[in-house]
Amino acid sequence: MKIAGAPISWGVCEVPGWGYQMSPERVLTEMTEIGLTATEFGPQGWLPIEPEARAKAVSKYGLTPVGSFFLAVMHDPEVDPIPAVKKELEAFEAAGGSYLILAADSGAEGYDDRPELDEKGWETLFTNLTRIREVCEEAGVTACIHPHWGTMVQNVDEVERVLDNSTVGLCLDTGHLAAGGADVVALTKKYADRVDIVHAKDVYTDMTDKLLPGEITWSEGVKAGMFAPIGKGDIDFPAIVDALNKAGFDGYYVLEQDIMIDEEPAEGEGPIHNARASYEALKALA
Repeated sequence: MKIAGAPISWGVCEVPGWGYQMSPERVLTEMTEIGLTATEFGPQGWLPIEPEARAKAVSKYGLTPVGSFFLAVMHDPEVDPIPAVKKELEAFEAAGGSYLILAADSGAEGYDDRPELDEKGWETLFTNLTRIREVCEEAGVTACIHPHWGTMVQNVDEVERVLDNSTVGLCLDTGHLAAGGADVVALTKKYADRVDIVHAKDVYTDMTDKLLPGEITWSEGVKAGMFAPIGKGDIDFPAIVDALNKAGFDGYYVLEQDIMIDEEPAEGEGPIHNARASYEALKALA
């Protein structure tokens, strides 16, 4: 089992105003301290944008770059996502990375609201997913869709519509899929052969169940502790790992616990403890 870290487990996020942002130096150091040997790049701008500088920022910690979470507006006929994708692939060429993990950006700020897609929007989304996948393939990078709350691919019916009408692979984000109303184990079994990478999130479903009815917003849920260390929440990871093993999955499991923090934690304190617990719990399923 290949396990990687993600900066969001340390509260590092692309959303403006998302709490205190810890430095790459501390986060990447703590990843190595708990035993991780690979990482995603984190949100755009957290690590240097310039390719050689990004490569240097990661390589000095001995971490293998997995790739990056990448927000792209793909549903708007007036917006071409390809130039931004190609710019990101330049960084991959210098710094490494195998996966461009695409979220279908709504164009709004944050994840608490989004527009509704019409048929033209869906057609445009499918076309752009194919275009991006092909551009990435030429660069030796795998592009996959990341169902994500507050984006244009959020609810389980939207996830299935994308997978049934395109050739793009899936980033199996267990937490976001649960939030979007999916039976995560059933969806994993149905699309196991489409899974390119896993974002391993554990959640308390009594909280995620409040999202679709609008009883809480995404940010309210995160602030209230909606995400748990792996093994402490309600996601059935043994069943998910078993289904993926049977399908021959050999990609990364990326540890993610979406959190917000208010200030720099004291040395040896803070998110590192939950990240270590998640790593140990997932490793035990290998």
